[in-house]
Amino acid sequence: MKTDFKFSNLLGTVYCQGNLVFSPDGTCLFSPVSNRVTVFNLVENKSYTLPFAHRKNIARIGLTPRGNLLLSVDEDGQAILTNVPRRVPIYHFSFRSKVTALAFSPSGRHFAVGLGRKIEVWQVPSTPDANTEGELEFAPFVRHHTHTGHFDDVRHIEWSLDSRFFLTASKDLTARVWSLDPEDGFVPTVLSGHKQAVIGAWFSKDQETIYTVSKDGAVFDWQYVRNPNAPPPEDSDDEMEDDEAADMRWRIVQKHYFMQNSATVRCASYHPESNLLVAGFSNGIFGLYEMPDFNMIHTLSISQNEIDFVTINQSGEWLAFGASKLGQLLVWEWQSESYILKQQGHFDSINSLVYSPDGQRIITTADDGKIKVWDVESGFCIVTFTEHTSGVTACEFAKKGNVLFTSSLDGSVRAWDLIRYRNFRTFTAPTRLSFSCMAVDPSGEVVAAGSLDSFDIHIWSVQTGQLLDQLSGHEGPVSALAFAPNGGLLVSGSWDRTARIWSIFNRTQTSEPLQLQADILDIAVRPDSAQLAVSTLDGQLTFWSIAEAEQISGLDGRRDVSGGRKISDRRTAANVSGTKSFGTIRYSTDGSCLLAGGTSKYICLYSVSTMVLLKKFTVSVNLSLSGTQEFLNSKLLTEAGPEGLLDDEGENSDREARKDTSLPGSKRGDPASRKKVPEVRVTGVGFSPAGTSFCAASTEGLLIYSLDNDLQFDPFDLNIEITPASTLAVLQTDQDYLKALVMAFRLNEAGLIKRVFQAIPYPEIPLVVEQFPTVYVSRLLRFVAAQTEESPHMEFCLLWIKALMDKHGKWLSANRSKVDVELRVVARAVSKMRDEIRRLADENVYMVDYLLGQAQDKTRDGNDGQALLEDSNETAKLLMPAGDDAMAEEVGSEDDWIGLD
Repeated sequence: MKTDFKFSNLLGTVYCQGNLVFSPDGTCLFSPVSNRVTVFNLVENKSYTLPFAHRKNIARIGLTPRGNLLLSVDEDGQAILTNVPRRVPIYHFSFRSKVTALAFSPSGRHFAVGLGRKIEVWQVPSTPDANTEGELEFAPFVRHHTHTGHFDDVRHIEWSLDSRFFLTASKDLTARVWSLDPEDGFVPTVLSGHKQAVIGAWFSKDQETIYTVSKDGAVFDWQYVRNPNAPPPEDSDDEMEDDEAADMRWRIVQKHYFMQNSATVRCASYHPESNLLVAGFSNGIFGLYEMPDFNMIHTLSISQNEIDFVTINQSGEWLAFGASKLGQLLVWEWQSESYILKQQGHFDSINSLVYSPDGQRIITTADDGKIKVWDVESGFCIVTFTEHTSGVTACEFAKKGNVLFTSSLDGSVRAWDLIRYRNFRTFTAPTRLSFSCMAVDPSGEVVAAGSLDSFDIHIWSVQTGQLLDQLSGHEGPVSALAFAPNGGLLVSGSWDRTARIWSIFNRTQTSEPLQLQADILDIAVRPDSAQLAVSTLDGQLTFWSIAEAEQISGLDGRRDVSGGRKISDRRTAANVSGTKSFGTIRYSTDGSCLLAGGTSKYICLYSVSTMVLLKKFTVSVNLSLSGTQEFLNSKLLTEAGPEGLLDDEGENSDREARKDTSLPGSKRGDPASRKKVPEVRVTGVGFSPAGTSFCAASTEGLLIYSLDNDLQFDPFDLNIEITPASTLAVLQTDQDYLKALVMAFRLNEAGLIKRVFQAIPYPEIPLVVEQFPTVYVSRLLRFVAAQTEESPHMEFCLLWIKALMDKHGKWLSANRSKVDVELRVVARAVSKMRDEIRRLADENVYMVDYLLGQAQDKTRDGNDGQALLEDSNETAKLLMPAGDDAMAEEVGSEDDWIGLD
């Protein structure tokens, strides 16, 4: 089995924190997901995650106006510049401070970044053009200017349309106007008047008006006018113009208020072309307003929690919202009042996952009581089940059909129909139990569940929903269950340090105990039902023969899985005991490898035959999670505990508490309050049915690792000497049919492709198809389907279709969504051919019988046999439909007609 798996996508999480950015054409949305960036294609309904990863959670992202460069900055100010079309990081850079705002200029030549109270303007790395031919840059980032003046963090930066000026909004209750380069008569201007922190500031389309929005819901219109209350000047015209010029400045001409009761404004955005202002509030409501009259278009509640960020695409039709507390990402089309995208990840830790039998979907369960179905191809959640009232602990598919089973801490096991998306059966125990594990018989007729509250295993009938039996034998809580794939045995693991093999379908339900040295965490049965793998609390993996009930082999995985020191650990990563065991194990599809994960940052892939560690995957390098560092920095350990666990925001922060409690009688803050940092861990793993990828449920979401099959190299792309003449020369002279066919597809000339296609001998078809490049398979399939409908060579085309299905069936199955149209065309062509042959046979069955009878009689007499055969050929030509003359010419002997009988 191949082991070169690489990270390919991140599912299960759609938004964490930071800002959202639309692509210039407005069809793609860039969303920061933990320390990665996910791109959602809203037109093709697909998503993908960029392959790079930051060392901390991403705080801000910015996209150039051309959409070719993405700048992402994490919480520590470390930036990565990425080539978006090629998905390749091209430069790493550090701003050496926390970035609070980021915006590219419309010209694409500069970007402004807010570093706390100061603003820096940088030049964007330029690509060589006609004016800068041969000019190289030593450093891609060059600081253009630094602006200071704000007294608190800069929250928002907005450029003017001509890229000459930009606005900054700050928590110091002011907004300021800056110029990129020195302008005659211009001085930086302060726009003050708000009573709370300014959320954002924007120029109007004509740049004659500035709109500012503050946290308390105030919207101010600023214009460059003279004081309306000042008396008119009485001097000469020149002095009057000087006085008016001296009195001209940005002033508030109108004030508006959102009036959202006690809710505050969390985010806002403005679209200059359509004069639309959208604001998101702390109560989960957003409002859409038309400026400058402040006419409310509509308001809508889209979340139960506060909205953290909002943005508008280039055309002004779509609004994107992000809510970090529940992990929601929404795209709303305000004109039709409909959702373009509505996604939400689990807002609690994922407990288990399972692939659907066809490998197209992944089901996840979590402590939030929700079951989500994710489409592997698009990366979107297509349905969410919320019937469970407590955390969902396990999920498993029936081997046949689209039936999913889940167990929950609410004391129920539920069966779900994934065609109609409904819960059609609920199984409960006689007493209130919290089920922690479950297993389904391969036939889908029996479901078993175990609990940590009871030592019995409960068995139900799926058809009737009745409790069939309770299996007693364990002396501790049941932690894992699994049916053998052949359906004959049930294997259970318990905290009593035993695994039991149950023959539940026999009259005497006996169990065979397997004694281990520690509590059992998980079990897995090999696909051939011959071997059992058991993971225990002491970090051991033991392998047992199910038929003999004897241990075959074992390995010590403590050194492999151990790694990463949590912030609160008092011991080093090598000596801490909590990370030295595998909490979840799964066999590969062919049974040759075992995948294991636990409460650490590593996933281990073992060879079952040699007991060797084949590869170790690092789940995350995100330092915002606890457990990703091997060594902790001693300077971050304070008197009150690790610095990462201290809450340093707001009045009731730990730092303020320590500061204020030094005074007699001061009780502000709680010194015992701590900020919880999520710990990195793997709660579930699973191989896809095809064996080409596996998925891991981690703290950051669903990580999909795939074999590197995306790069489809076509060697003919490097050859520029491909012409029709050279293609025919390869076909006729060299008789290299594969090369000639590929060259014809490269030229994409229908006549040439058809000529090469028909010139290939039918015995060579399987060899040509087997070595045919995968990149051209879909085009060849469509061409063969078209030839099947048009050409009279029916058997020839069917041989091509059969060879394509035999040699490339696995690829076609894995990429069903990409070649769905081609497969439908093939099915239609074969069906049409079958119907035509059937109609031809039905219409001429008596005529053929008569001709065959006459031929046999003449053959016995020995007279006129050849004449009758010639008459038969002529008759066959008359009976053939139009366009089948070539096939009629092939009828040349009596044996051909006898074969039609």
